[in-house]
Amino acid sequence: MLTRLWRSTFGIVVLVALAFSAATLAIGAVAYEVTHEALEEQLDHRVAVETRALVAEAREGGLAAVSEAIHLREDARNEASLDYLLVDRAGRPIAATITPLTPVEPGYQEHFGFRRGNVTGVGQALATPLPGGMLVVVADRRDLAAIDRTLASLFATALAAMLALGIGAAVLVGWLTRRRLSRIDATAQAIIAGDLTQRVPRDGSDSEFDRLAATLNRMLDRIAALMDNLRQVSTDVAHDLRTPLTRLCNQLDRAATGDKDAIEAARRQADDLLEIFAALLRIAEVEGLAERRALGAVDLSALLEDMAETYRPDFEAAGHTLTIDVMPGLHIEGDRRLLAQALSNLLENTLRHTPAGTAAKLSAKVSHDAIEVTLEDNGPGVPPVDAKRLFQRFARAEASRTTDGHGLGLALVRAIAVGHGGDALLSRSEWAFGVTIRLPR
Repeated sequence: MLTRLWRSTFGIVVLVALAFSAATLAIGAVAYEVTHEALEEQLDHRVAVETRALVAEAREGGLAAVSEAIHLREDARNEASLDYLLVDRAGRPIAATITPLTPVEPGYQEHFGFRRGNVTGVGQALATPLPGGMLVVVADRRDLAAIDRTLASLFATALAAMLALGIGAAVLVGWLTRRRLSRIDATAQAIIAGDLTQRVPRDGSDSEFDRLAATLNRMLDRIAALMDNLRQVSTDVAHDLRTPLTRLCNQLDRAATGDKDAIEAARRQADDLLEIFAALLRIAEVEGLAERRALGAVDLSALLEDMAETYRPDFEAAGHTLTIDVMPGLHIEGDRRLLAQALSNLLENTLRHTPAGTAAKLSAKVSHDAIEVTLEDNGPGVPPVDAKRLFQRFARAEASRTTDGHGLGLALVRAIAVGHGGDALLSRSEWAFGVTIRLPR
C-alpha cells in the first residue's frame, strides 16, 4: 500500500501531510504536558505560600489565630480565592470553607475531592500538621481543567486543519500534475498515431513542467529531423544508386560474354558502390552521436595550421594558392579525428571543384559564443538554386556533375559540426564563396 502511495504525486503529498500531522500531534502533546505541569507547579507554589503564611499565624496565636485568618479570607472571597480546612486532633472542623470528600493526609494531594455548598470539585491540596490540629489549603483545579480543555481543543483543531490542508493540497497537486501530464500523454499518443508534427504545449512559466515540455519538444524535433534524414537517405539512395547499379549490371552482362575488360570495370563499379555505402554509414554514425564518447580538448588553432601545411603542396601542384588566417589559442571540446575529416573534405572539395588559379583562404575567429572556421575561395561558386541543397546527401552542383565524387562530403561536414553542438553553412563575401563551420566555445 505505502509502496504504491509513494509512486504517485497525490500519495507523496498525502504522506507529507500525514508526517506534518504526526509532528503537530507530537508537538501538541509535549506542549500540553509542559503547560499542564507548569500550571500545576504554579498551583502548588500558591498553596505552599499561603500555607506558610497561616503556619506563621499559628506560631504567634495558635489555632485561634489561624481560624481568625481563615474567616477574614472568607469574607474577602472571590473566584480566584483558595479554600481552607482547619481541624483539631479529633478531625473536627474548627474553621472551614469546604467539606472534604477525600481523607486528609499530611503532604500534597494532587486530586483532593471537596464540596463547597452544593458544588463538588477537585483541588490541589497541602495538609500541614499544626500543634493541636491540621491545616489544609486547597486550590481549585477548575481553572486548570479549563485551560487543559482549551489546549486540547486548540491542538485538535490544528491537527484537523493540518490534515484538511494536506488532503486539499494532495488533491490540488494531483489534479494539476495529471492535467499537465495529460498534455504530454496526448502529444505522445498523437505521435504514436503517426503525427510527428505534434509538440507538447508550453505556458511560458519556466516551471519544471514547462522546462520538461521544452526538453521533450527538442527531443521530438531531433527525432523528426532524423526521420526526415532517413526518408531523404532512402529517396537519395534509390535515386542516386540506380545509375551505378544499372551500369554494374551492364558490365556483368558484358562479362558474361567473356569480356575481361568488362569484369575489371564491374569490379571498379562495385568498389565505387562500397565507397558510397561506407560514406553513408559514416554519416549515420556521426549523426547518431556515436562519436560523442571520443570528445576531448582540441587545440583548434594547431589543427588548422597542420591541415593547411598538409594540403598546401597539393594546392600548389593544382595551380591554387592557400592562405591561412587563424586566431591563436582557439580550444574546444571535440573529436580531433572527426574535425580533421571535416576540414579534409572542405579542402578536397576546393581542389576538386575549382579551376587552376583559384585563391583559397582558411580562417578561424571567435564570434559571440562560437568559433567560426571558414574555407572560402574566389572560384565560380555555385548557383543559388544549388546552394540550398549542398549539405544534403548526394547533392551536387550542376557544374560538378562531371567531376569525381558522390555528393556526400558536405553532408559529412554538417553531420560532424552538428555532432559537436554546432552547424555548417554556406558563406559569401564580395569576392569569395565558402563554407563556415560554427563550433561552440
